[in-house]
Amino acid sequence: MKTLLNRILKDEQGGEILEYALIAGLIVVAAIAIVGAVGTKVSGRWTSLNASM
Repeated sequence: MKTLLNRILKDEQGGEILEYALIAGLIVVAAIAIVGAVGTKVSGRWTSLNASM
């Protein structure tokens, strides 16, 4: 059991996967925030355009 724990702690590949997952998560959160902010403006423009027709 002790050797398994030591092997897991020395394995650096899991850390890289975790870093990539965190970066991907941050990109997704930023994209959702940008789409949410821009989406309301676009919706307002379409509503204004539709009302003017």
